[in-house]
Amino acid sequence: MSVTSDEQYKVRFIDSITDVDVKQWSAVAKVGSEKQIQYPFVQYGFLRALEVTGVTTRKTGWQPHHLTVYSQGELVAFLPLYLKFHSYGEYVFDWSWAEAYERHGVEYYPKLLSCIPYTPSAGPRLCVKKGEAEAEISSLVMKSLVSCAEQLCLSSVHVLFPQQNFHCQLQESGLSSRVGTQFHWFNQGYDSFDDFLGTFASRKRKNVRKERKKVEQHNLTIKVHEGEDIDDTLWEHFFHFYQRTYLKRSGHGGYLNQAFFKAVAKEMPHQLVMMVAYENESPIAAALNFKDSDTLYGRYWGCEKELDFLHFETCYYQGIEYCIKQGLSRFDPGAQGEHKISRGFTPIETWSNHWIAHPQFKAAIDDFLLQEREGSQQYIQQCKELLPFKAECIRPAIKKSSDDD
Repeated sequence: MSVTSDEQYKVRFIDSITDVDVKQWSAVAKVGSEKQIQYPFVQYGFLRALEVTGVTTRKTGWQPHHLTVYSQGELVAFLPLYLKFHSYGEYVFDWSWAEAYERHGVEYYPKLLSCIPYTPSAGPRLCVKKGEAEAEISSLVMKSLVSCAEQLCLSSVHVLFPQQNFHCQLQESGLSSRVGTQFHWFNQGYDSFDDFLGTFASRKRKNVRKERKKVEQHNLTIKVHEGEDIDDTLWEHFFHFYQRTYLKRSGHGGYLNQAFFKAVAKEMPHQLVMMVAYENESPIAAALNFKDSDTLYGRYWGCEKELDFLHFETCYYQGIEYCIKQGLSRFDPGAQGEHKISRGFTPIETWSNHWIAHPQFKAAIDDFLLQEREGSQQYIQQCKELLPFKAECIRPAIKKSSDDD
C-alpha cells in the first residue's frame, strides 16, 4: 500500500524491516548529533532482532507493518508499526475498550499500533532524516495511518509513548490524547551516590542506606558488565533468571526468547549494560539495561534467589550510580512502580494518541480519557508530595536535549 504526496514523498507500508536497506534506516534513526549513541529502540538491530527471532510475527500477535517514507528512491522517514491482534506487551491498557466492543458485537482486533514491542519507553516514533520537510512528512504520515486503517477495516490506530512534540502534532491532527505516569530519575549534577542521598530528608536517606547495607550483609558482589564483556555464560544465566522470574510472576516464560537476547548482544553490544549480583562468584541475579548518550533504560530483570532489597539494589541503585559515573542525565527504569518514589524517582507524564473509527465508541472513549486525565494529574501531584527530597533540594527535572521526533 502506498500514498503519494505531490511528487516528493511517498509512503509505503512494509511487512518486515528487512525490506529496508540497513544503512538507509540507520541514517534516518539518528536523533540528535551523529556522534551520540542513539535511542536504542528504533535502531535497525533492535527491531530486526525482534522479527528474525520470532518475537514479532503474526503468530505472536505482532505483525510488522512499518510505515516508511521515500523521496526519489531514498528512505527519509519511518514509523515502527504493527498490526496488533491482542493488547499484551503494550503497557497502555485498552482491555476495557476491547471488552466494550465485544459486548456490542463489534470487532476491536486487529488494530494498528505504533510502539516498541514490550518496551514502555518514551522516545522517537516518527523519525525524519535531517534536512527533510518534517512538517509535510508528519502531515502525510498522519493521513496515511488513518487511510491504512480505513482500507484494512481496522477499529483504531494507536501511537504509544511518543515524545511530547509528536504527541502534540497527533493531538492537533485530531487523534485523542491519553496521559499516563512513570517514575524517572534525573541527574542534577551529582558527584556520587552519597551526594544524591544528601538531597534526601534524614529518615528517607537512612532507609536507603539500610536497604543497601542489607544487601551487603548477604555477602554479595555487584558487578557492572558492558558490551562484549557480557559473555555467553552471562547471557545463559541472565535468560534463566528472566524466565524464572516471569514464570513466578505471570505463569509463562516471558515474551522474549533466548535468541532475541543473543541477537541484540550481537547487533548492538555498545548499548547494553548488565548489573549482575554474584554470590561466591556465581551469578544469582541480573538486570539488563540499554543506554544512549543521555539516558539509561532499565528493561529486564531476573533472579535465582530472592533476597531482601536485591531487586532495588540491582535494578535501581546500581543504575543511579552508573548514571552518575557516566554523566547520564536520566534513568528510565521501566513502567509502573510507586515503590520508586521513596528512592528518588520523580513522577512524570507519558502520552499516547488514539484514532477510533467508530463514532459512538470514539465519543465514549474521549469522555473516559478526559476523566482519566484529571485523575492522572491528581495522582502525579500526590506522588510528588511523597518524594524523599528536602524542600530546598527539589529542583525541576532535567529535560532531554531534544524533544523532537
